[in-house]
Amino acid sequence: MSQVLMPKATAVWLIENTALTFDQISDFCGLHPLEVQSIADGEAAIGMVGYDPITNGQLTQEEIDRCGADPDARLEMAEVNVPRPTARTKGPRYTPVARRQDRPDAIAWLVRNFPQLSDGQISKLVGTTKPTINGVRDRTHWNINNIKPRDPVALGLVARDDLTAAIEKANRAVERAEKRKEKEAKKVEQENAPAATADQVEESAPPPTEPPIAEAPVSAEAPTAEPELKPEDVFAAPPETSSPAPEPAEEAAPEEAAPAADDDGNPFAALSQLLPQDESQSSEESDGDTEERQD
Repeated sequence: MSQVLMPKATAVWLIENTALTFDQISDFCGLHPLEVQSIADGEAAIGMVGYDPITNGQLTQEEIDRCGADPDARLEMAEVNVPRPTARTKGPRYTPVARRQDRPDAIAWLVRNFPQLSDGQISKLVGTTKPTINGVRDRTHWNINNIKPRDPVALGLVARDDLTAAIEKANRAVERAEKRKEKEAKKVEQENAPAATADQVEESAPPPTEPPIAEAPVSAEAPTAEPELKPEDVFAAPPETSSPAPEPAEEAAPEEAAPAADDDGNPFAALSQLLPQDESQSSEESDGDTEERQD
């Protein structure tokens, strides 16, 4: 059962205006029976004005009459249809003045144990500013030598549920960032894949081959034997070839014709006819010398 508003004032009103027992009032208001008895005796809550639970929608008159008829029954709070005020979620959390000196210690603890928390999340949890967070993280805070990391939940600066929710949110943000990086890396690989495959195809393609050269068919006939050569065939005089018919020589002048009588007994006479005229003269001189030698 939820707690009633202003329990002592509600107990004062129930004592003054109803016939409920002390046990029923203490159970409904969340007080000890002796404390309710002291309020009824005037020893506690002296001068306190009673708080009407019927007017504020916490109890109904029918519920009071039911429990008044039965001392063993217990009061049940009425269902409240009035919407409750919502707690403020935006902006930094209010920190009491007595605990503000503990905020640097809580910041150091969060930065050391949960680095995934952003500066905005830490500022909302502890109720501080980003320059203070950066100063503690970079160890440039003016009181860094006296800062000791301490749990903000133990210091009463943060509720355990709020801290757990902030950590889970930060973890989800880190996972989304990692997935985004993986998608970008895969996209880059897919863009580079076609160029790489084209280069691999060019490298793996075989070099162009030249068309095969057709070889001449080899005859199945036996090779012809070369004729044997003899020394007489190599050093023999070449065969006489038919020479063209000589042109008729012009009739020599009577002066140039040599007397037949001189040719008799001269072995060089035939040779002189083959030589030119100047050579024939030299041969005549040589013939004269030989005749003198013979004489």
